[in-house]
Formats: sequence, C-alpha cells, structure tokens
Amino acid sequence: MAETTKTFKPSLGLLDGTMIVAGSMIGSGIFIVSADITRNVGSAGWLIFVWLITGFMTLSAAMSYGELSAMYPKAGGQYVYLREAYNPLTGFLYGWSFFAVIQTGTIAAVAVAFSKFSGYFFHPLELTKDNIIFHMGGADGYAFKLYIAQLVSILLIILLTYINTRGIESGKWIQTIFTVTKLLSLFGLIVFGFFLGSHAEVWKLNWTDAWNMKALIVSKDGGSVLGSNPIIGLAAVGAIAAAMTGSIFSSDL
Repeated sequence: MAETTKTFKPSLGLLDGTMIVAGSMIGSGIFIVSADITRNVGSAGWLIFVWLITGFMTLSAAMSYGELSAMYPKAGGQYVYLREAYNPLTGFLYGWSFFAVIQTGTIAAVAVAFSKFSGYFFHPLELTKDNIIFHMGGADGYAFKLYIAQLVSILLIILLTYINTRGIESGKWIQTIFTVTKLLSLFGLIVFGFFLGSHAEVWKLNWTDAWNMKALIVSKDGGSVLGSNPIIGLAAVGAIAAAMTGSIFSSDL
C-alpha cells in the first residue's frame, strides 16, 4: 500500500498574503492612538518621531519573522518560533493567551472603533444617553449600559466570524477588498494632507514649537486642551515610552 503524505493545500497567493498582513497592520489603531500620543508628547515633531521609531521596530520585526519563517516553514507562526527558541510550554502558554486574550481583545477593539467612527455618519451609533438600549444598576455609581453601537460591534464580530467559517476563499476576498479600500483611502488622505500643508499658514501652525515636548492638560471629557506643562530630562524618555504604547499597539492592530 502506497504511503500518502499529508500537506497543506496552498490557497493564498502573494497578493492575498500581502493584503492579509497589510490589513492586520493598517487597522483602526492608527486613527485612535494619535490623539493619545500627542497628549503625551504635545507636539507635531515628536508625534512623527514616535511613529518613525515604531516603523523602524516594525520593519526589524518583519525581517526577523521572514528569517524565522524560512528556518521553520511550519504552520503555527509565533507558537512554532517560541517552541523552538525556548520550550513547548512557552509556545503552549502563548498560544492559549493569543486565543483567549490577545486576539479576542484586538477583535473587540477593532469592532468598537468601527462603531465609534460610524457614529459620525449615523447618529443612532453615537455614544449618547439617547442611544442606550439596556441599562442596569447605577445606584452605587456603577452601571451596565448597552449602546446601539456596542450591539452593532457584537453583530459585526458574529457576521465576520460566520463568513470566515465558510472557508478561506470568502474570507480572502473580504480581506482583499477592504484592505485595498483602506490603502486607497489612506493614500488619498496623504495626498490631501500634502495639499493642505502646501499652504504656508497651515505648515506654520503645525510646525511652530514642533520640538518643544510638553504634556497637554485636557478636560475631563477630552474635548478641549486646558494647558500644558514642559517635559525635560528623563521625563522626556518616559513620555516617548508612554506614547509608543499606542503606536506599537497600532502596528500590531
């Protein structure tokens, strides 16, 4: 009886793989964390600097992953690399952490961001008291509230999960279409930004005191800047590190 060799059936091409990686990196994070980065460093110059450092780290990590994938061409990604570099227990713990915490948290963050930004176009999705569909508790200052936007986020996760369970082909096309749309939108935004920045007044406003690091003091609702405090010495290193929390999260999101 002839012995058969079981192998994975290749279903993704170069374009599909590229879109999956680009789509997983260029997510909602970049639109969410820039405000928090600016709050930590307080200037346009240091905002760009934080993104440049993160970009260098991301490229270094990508090259490392490329080398690892060539050394260990097996299914499992980081699980395989951690198992080979350390021990099976480390890979096992990472695998379950990724399944139960890391990836689930990322999916929830993306879904919430989708609903949050959709609220700018569809008023029922705004996080206001008028759009609460369920409320419980609150006598002691704590309450459980379910907004329409949160319900939309849950339904979106269920829908995309169902589509992906139908097979890799349907998930591949959704990923490719949405990633191409995101890339075209971002390139358009960049061109539009350069167009606005070509005006001397706009350029001057953005780059005045661009390298004077300061911590912004914002109102409780985050809607306005009340003032700022200068950051010098080792505090500047801490501010950059705190700001990079968001940019690194965004690179993974």
